[in-house]
Amino acid sequence: MTLIDLRDILSTFPNGDNSSDTVINNIHFNLTTLDFWNYTYYPGNSTLSNESWCFLVDSPYTPVGLLPNGTFLNSTWCYLATGPIGNRARAGIGFAVGFALSLVFVFVNLKKHGELHLPAEKRFYPIGRRWQWYWSIFVCTAALIGLFTGIDVDRYRVVELPLVLNVFFWFLMQMGSMALVWEGVRHWGSWMERQFIDPNPFVLQQNDKRGMFEFWLPLFFYFWLWLNFFLIVPRNWGAIELQRSPDQLIHNALPAATDGRFKAATFCLFVCWCTMIVSLWHSIRHYEPRNRGFFNRIIGFLGYMPFRFTLMVPLSLAIVAYQGLCAWNFNVSPLKVKTDLLAMYLGGYAPSLLLIVIQFVAGFMRPNEDRELLRQRRERGHAVDQELGLVRKPAWWSRLNGDVPNGSMRDRIMRNVREVGGGRPTAVQVERLAERRAADAEAEATTRANAIEMNEMRRTNSIHSSIRGAAPPPYSSYGGKSDQRRTERTMELAASLLFPNAGAEPAATRGRGLELSDEPARRPGTSERSSSTVSGTSLNAPPQQIKSMLDV
Repeated sequence: MTLIDLRDILSTFPNGDNSSDTVINNIHFNLTTLDFWNYTYYPGNSTLSNESWCFLVDSPYTPVGLLPNGTFLNSTWCYLATGPIGNRARAGIGFAVGFALSLVFVFVNLKKHGELHLPAEKRFYPIGRRWQWYWSIFVCTAALIGLFTGIDVDRYRVVELPLVLNVFFWFLMQMGSMALVWEGVRHWGSWMERQFIDPNPFVLQQNDKRGMFEFWLPLFFYFWLWLNFFLIVPRNWGAIELQRSPDQLIHNALPAATDGRFKAATFCLFVCWCTMIVSLWHSIRHYEPRNRGFFNRIIGFLGYMPFRFTLMVPLSLAIVAYQGLCAWNFNVSPLKVKTDLLAMYLGGYAPSLLLIVIQFVAGFMRPNEDRELLRQRRERGHAVDQELGLVRKPAWWSRLNGDVPNGSMRDRIMRNVREVGGGRPTAVQVERLAERRAADAEAEATTRANAIEMNEMRRTNSIHSSIRGAAPPPYSSYGGKSDQRRTERTMELAASLLFPNAGAEPAATRGRGLELSDEPARRPGTSERSSSTVSGTSLNAPPQQIKSMLDV
C-alpha cells in the first residue's frame, strides 16, 4: 500500500523560469535549495515552514533572497503580531475597560468593609469579610490579563502562545468568579451568626453540629474548586495551538479541547454551585425564623436571601453551563480561534463582569459591619433604658456643666503614673508606705494596751487593710543578722497584742507550765476577763505566759 505524504500535496511551489526556480510574490527562489532544506509552501497563510523555521512570504514580508545554506535574507518570523486587530480583540478591549473600572470600585469597597471599628474577635476573623473582595480583585486581574493577551490572537498569522494565555486566564477568571460568589454567601451566613450571638455570645456553641458543619463546608467547596483547577490547567496546551490548517483543527485541536478532563471539570464546578445553595439553606435555617409548609419555606428562602444573591447565584450557574457547553461544542469555545464571538463574550465574560458590578454596587449600599453592630447595640441599649425608665443625658450635657476631664485618656493615665512613680522607685515608695503604716499601728496598739485585756488584733502589715482593691506591695527585708530573732520579735508583738498584761511578768516566769500565786484568789469583775486558758486554775493561777503561737 502506497503512503501519501501530506507535504507532497501541499508543497506545490509556483512555477518559475525553469525546473529549479520558483517565484513567490515576484521574488525568485532556488527550488532545489528549498527542497533540500525540507521547506513547504502554505498558500493559505503565505508561509514557508520546515517544522523548525517558519517565515512569512507575502508582501511586505517577502524575503529578498535565499542562500545555499538555507538562510533567507530580510525574512520575517511567523510567530509575530503582524496582522491588524480583529473583532475578537475589539470586543475584548471593551470588556477589559469594564473590568478595569470595576477594579477601582472594588478597592474602594475593600477599604470600606475591611476597616475595623471594634476589637477583632477570635470567632470572626477580619479576613473573613475581606475574602470576597480579594476574589473580586483576582477576577478583574485575570480578566484583564486574558483580554489584553487575546488582542494578539487575531494578529498572529500562525496560532501560538496568545491563544493559550487567553484561555488560560479565562479559566482562572471562571474559577475566581465561583469563589467570589461562594465567599459572599459564606460570609453572609457568618454575618448573620455574628448578629445572632451579639446580645448573648453563649447562645450558640462553636463545636456543636451546626458549628462543625460550617467548619467543613468551605473545605468541601474548595476541594472541588481545586479539582476543577487541576483537571484544566496542568495539561499539554500545544495541541490547542494546532489550528493552522483545517486538518490540524480536526485531528489535533478539536479532540484536545473536548476531552474527558474538560467534561469532568464542569462536573466539579457544578458541585461547587450546589455547595453554595446548601450554604444559603443552612444560614437561613439557623439564623432566620422558620416557616411551616413546603411552599412557605421556598418563599421564605427567597425572601430571607439578600437580593444580590438572587442575581449572583443564577449568574454563577450560567458560568457552569457555558463551561460545560464548551466542553462538548468546540464551535462556541474560546479555545477555537475562529469561534462564535457572541457566544464567547456573552457566556464567557459577561456573567463574571456582572458579578463584579453587582458585588461593588451592593457593597456601596451596605454599611460597614462593625458600624452596623455598634448601631444595633445602641438600639438595644435605648430599648433597655426605656424599659427601666432611664433617660440618658445628651453628649453636650457634660461639656456644658464642665464635667469633661482635661486631656485625653492617655494624659490621665500618665498623670496617675507620675503621682505613683514607676519602676524600682515605685516599689521603694510602696515599701516605705507599708513600713510607716506598720509603725503607726504598733504605736497605736501600745497606747491602747492598758485599756482592755484582749485588744483587737490588727493585720498591720496587710496592704488589704489599708489600700482596698490594690495589689499588695512587697515588704521590706529584715535588716538584722538572725532570722530566729526576727521570728521571736514577731511572736512577742503578737503576744503583747493578745495579752497585754503578760508583758509585765519577768522573763524567768515564761513557760507553758502554770505557777500558783501567793495573792489571794479573787473572781474577776463582770467587765473583765481572766487571762488564763485553764478553767480549773483561772482563779488561783497567774495569767499564762505566751512563748509560742501554739499556746494561743
